[in-house]
Amino acid sequence: MNIATYGFQLAAAHRLGPESYGGVASLMALLLVIAVVQLGLQATAARRIAAEPEHVGTIERVMRAVTFRASIAMGLLMLVLAPLVWHVLKLDSIVPALLVAVSAVPTTMAGGQAGILQGERRWLALSALYLALGVPRVVFGTIGILISPTETAAMLGVTVSLFTPVLVGWWALRRPRRDLDTEISPEQAHDHGFRAVAREGVQSSLALLAFFVLSNLDIVIARNTLTHHQAGLYAGGLILTKAVLFLPQFIVVIAFPSMSTEGERRRALLQALSAVAVAGVVSIAGAWLLSGIAMIFVGGSEYSDVQHKLWLFAVIGTMLSLLQMLIYSVLARQHRGASILVWGAVAVLAVVGLTMNTLMALVLTVVVIDAALTLLLLALSLWHLRDEEPVPA
Repeated sequence: MNIATYGFQLAAAHRLGPESYGGVASLMALLLVIAVVQLGLQATAARRIAAEPEHVGTIERVMRAVTFRASIAMGLLMLVLAPLVWHVLKLDSIVPALLVAVSAVPTTMAGGQAGILQGERRWLALSALYLALGVPRVVFGTIGILISPTETAAMLGVTVSLFTPVLVGWWALRRPRRDLDTEISPEQAHDHGFRAVAREGVQSSLALLAFFVLSNLDIVIARNTLTHHQAGLYAGGLILTKAVLFLPQFIVVIAFPSMSTEGERRRALLQALSAVAVAGVVSIAGAWLLSGIAMIFVGGSEYSDVQHKLWLFAVIGTMLSLLQMLIYSVLARQHRGASILVWGAVAVLAVVGLTMNTLMALVLTVVVIDAALTLLLLALSLWHLRDEEPVPA
């Protein structure tokens, strides 16, 4: 999925060039922010099913209802915000913003479906859904920009592709599960009721929103403080950042059910962080030693001015991937205080970033803020998990 998604961004960067690609990059960043509701629903479903697998049928039924209503709500919200999106992202027309509103519906719908499959650890079906999220995007998105190298054509291709994973999820979940434990107490029924599930989904989404705002705010800042050319170069560098961020995402997916299970959380977190860190170090070294080859994947010779800075974009991606793992660990423990720290980092980046008027200054600002937040969240997570007793082998 990540390779295919990256492939579309690479094709768009080559086809559109630095100035036009900046708008497409902003739209993709907005879709990632919208996807926090999708990921919040996924985390809610996966956590609840992993923690109480005996009530999988009850949880699945409620998650389906919550997911449907959330999908419609997100579509309507983005429709209302379309004029603002058009203005803030400086798009050529309002049409791409309207297509974002349409995209929000299937994007959110796929989240609840993926969470059910993840919580049940049905990895094959979940893999098919993830493939459907990525492969159609590169196919339809590339066809769109080949026909017309514009923001509207790119967004139209992406919008069409997003209905594919919903169909895959519907097929995988066409036979609803039944509770393994037929007896469910009134208290458990209340805990898994519509309001309780919706509330957890909102709380998880807000925590993930903080992360995705932090990880995508810099491109918005770049579009408003740098020249169009420099903003395009920054967007090109962020292709590498997103590749490093999403490369180890499968580790998050596999580790999250274990991080939701009491007695497994500390071990699962440490193992997952170690794996993500190794992937990040390799990526940074590759961007440093093989920057010429990396330029091919960033966008080609038109982006050559950013070549010697690519390793810093890989550092940003590594910090963000570690942050993502730490935030999912927080969600698995249902500890909500850490999201305040992430929102604090967002505020700092917004204030300081808007004073930066060169590409290098903005890159260094993002590196410092992300690194400081990563170290702080790691220390807090290890502190909260210090007394956890491991599950006997």
